[in-house]
Amino acid sequence: MIQSMTGYGKAVVAYKEKKINVEVKSLNSKQLDLQTRIAPLYREKEMEIRQMVATELLRGKVDVSMWIEQDASVTAVPINGALIENYYRQIQEISDKTGIPLPQDWFYTLLRMPDVTTRTEQEVLTDEEWKVARRAVSQALKATVEFRQQEGAALEKKFTEKIDNIEQLLAEIEPYEKGRVEKIRQRITDGLQQIPGVEYDKNRLEQELIYYIEKLDISEEKQRLTNHLNYFRETMRDGFGQGKKLGFIAQEMGREINTTGSKSNQAEMQNIVVKMKDELEQIKEQVLNAL
Repeated sequence: MIQSMTGYGKAVVAYKEKKINVEVKSLNSKQLDLQTRIAPLYREKEMEIRQMVATELLRGKVDVSMWIEQDASVTAVPINGALIENYYRQIQEISDKTGIPLPQDWFYTLLRMPDVTTRTEQEVLTDEEWKVARRAVSQALKATVEFRQQEGAALEKKFTEKIDNIEQLLAEIEPYEKGRVEKIRQRITDGLQQIPGVEYDKNRLEQELIYYIEKLDISEEKQRLTNHLNYFRETMRDGFGQGKKLGFIAQEMGREINTTGSKSNQAEMQNIVVKMKDELEQIKEQVLNAL
């Protein structure tokens, strides 16, 4: 089954007083275009995260976000009591020496002093926490792949419908193709008969008709288009990672349809060719999203 490049996955895992969140969004792109927004604690593991994404998703415009939610009791910045006491003594000493009045609201004054409410300790990523965080990344990527598979199933159904439609339209050309040879012969013969005093070699006329009809023959185009339709179906069955190949096959189908249109000298045949082009255009639009 083919996969779509459109995908979404999210995972949340708990570690002590925190929740580790990983979110993955994916859209279509010719190559892997990866953007990351990673919590500072896990940035040292960014290369490993990128490798995990490249292995699982292969291609697409991918955004990976990784952030931490903590308990309010943990996230609250601690007040440095010792520093406050130090500021308190200094302010009192300055007031005694200079006669400047002491503040009316001590807490308001002291809490505004530098570094009183600044977190000084540096959090270090442990192997135990990274193991849990890595599991969150893996779960989010797995969910994204499952989403891509669901979208891929919808794409495959759409492609199959369009391929079947083109095949049916190709069959509808045949009745017009058989009758047009006689129409061409009759039109040329009637035209010659309407010219007074013109004599022509019937054998030579037959040779010219054969040459002209061969130039308009679309048997090879029909056969090649049929082969391309079957190859497209076969490639879809090969599984994911075939998006570019499907795009190339669609281009070849377009060439055969265009050549058929240029050789179709009847309005009915040209109308069918237009319908085939419409079906193919819808395939080309959607195949850009196939992985």
